[in-house]
Amino acid sequence: MDSTKIRVLIVDDSAIMRQTLCDVLSSDPEIEIIATASDPFVAADRIADEVPDVITLDIEMPRMDGLTFLKKIMSQHPIPVVICSSLAEEGAQSTFKALEYGAVEIVTKPRLGTKQFLDDSRITLCNAVKAAAQAKPRILRPSHTVEPKLNADCILSPGRHAMAETTEKVVAIGASTGGTEALKAVLDALPANTRGIVIVQHMPELFTRAFAARLDGLCSIIVKEAETNDTVIRWRALIAPGNHRMLLKRSGARYFVEIKDGPLVCRHRPSVDVLFRSAARYAGQNAVGVILTGMGDDGARGMLEMKQAGAMTIAQDEATCVAFGMPKEAIKLGGVDKVLPCML
Repeated sequence: MDSTKIRVLIVDDSAIMRQTLCDVLSSDPEIEIIATASDPFVAADRIADEVPDVITLDIEMPRMDGLTFLKKIMSQHPIPVVICSSLAEEGAQSTFKALEYGAVEIVTKPRLGTKQFLDDSRITLCNAVKAAAQAKPRILRPSHTVEPKLNADCILSPGRHAMAETTEKVVAIGASTGGTEALKAVLDALPANTRGIVIVQHMPELFTRAFAARLDGLCSIIVKEAETNDTVIRWRALIAPGNHRMLLKRSGARYFVEIKDGPLVCRHRPSVDVLFRSAARYAGQNAVGVILTGMGDDGARGMLEMKQAGAMTIAQDEATCVAFGMPKEAIKLGGVDKVLPCML
C-alpha cells in the first residue's frame, strides 16, 4: 500500500455504483480505494480495520441512513466526508443537512452519458476527494453560535474612488470546499438593504436551486438561483446555477447576469475566475470581491484582475477556512486587500 496516496472508503448500497466509483477514483494515481461498504455497519467494520483519509458517502441506504452515520463519525472521530448523491433536487435538503453535520463536499454520482460528461464527472469526483483530504473536518457539537466577522463592516465599506459614489456597487463572492456554511454565516449577517451580490459556489447542477432556497429562508436578503438577464439589485443575492458559467454584465447603470455553457475553467463549472473577471471588466472599482474557503486556485487570477481594476478584495483567513487553497492562492498572487475571519 502506497502511504503517499489518498486512502478512500466508498459507502454506497448499490454494488454497481460502488464499482463505478472505484473505477473513476482509481483512475487517479494519487487516490487508492482501501475498501467499500454496502451500508454504515459494514463501513464501521472497515474503519475499525483501517481509518481512511476520506469517505465517500451516500445518503439513502438501508439499516442506517447516511446522515445518522455522518453524525456519529463527526461527533466521535471526524473524518473528511464527500457526499456522493443522486442528481435529484428533492434529496437536496438531506444533502445540506450533511454539510451542516460536517461533510466537506457534494458531488453527483456518475451516470452513463456522453464522453464529455464522464470526463467532467471524473475530474469533479477526483478533485472533491483531493480537496476533502486536505480539509479540516470539524467536530460536530450539539449547537454552535454563528459569529460572522467577514460581514457588513467590510462588504458595505465605501468605495475607494469618486465614481463609486455615483454608481451602484456589486459584491462578487466565490467559494468551494466548506463554502456552504461560510456563505450562510456571511449572508445571514447582512442587512436587508445590502448591495447586490453575485455568488459562485462550486456545487452540482440542481443543488444550487435548493441551496439558494435554503439561504433565502434563513437570511434577511432574498437569495435565488440566477437566470440570464436577472438584474443585480439591492437586497438580493444571485447564485450561479450548477454546471453553468455566470458572468456579470452591465448596460448603462444596470448590472445583470448572463448564464452560459462552456468548458470547465480551473476544473470547475461554474468558475469563480469567470465571475471575478467579468466583475473586473464590467464593475471595476464599483465591485467588492470576496473569496472564501475552498481547495485549488479558482478565483485567484480573477481576484487579482478585480484589484487591478480598482475593486476592494477580501479573503477568508486560514484559521476559519475548511480548506485554505483558494484564499491562499489569491493572497499569493497579490490580489487581496484584506484577510478576515469568518467564524462559524
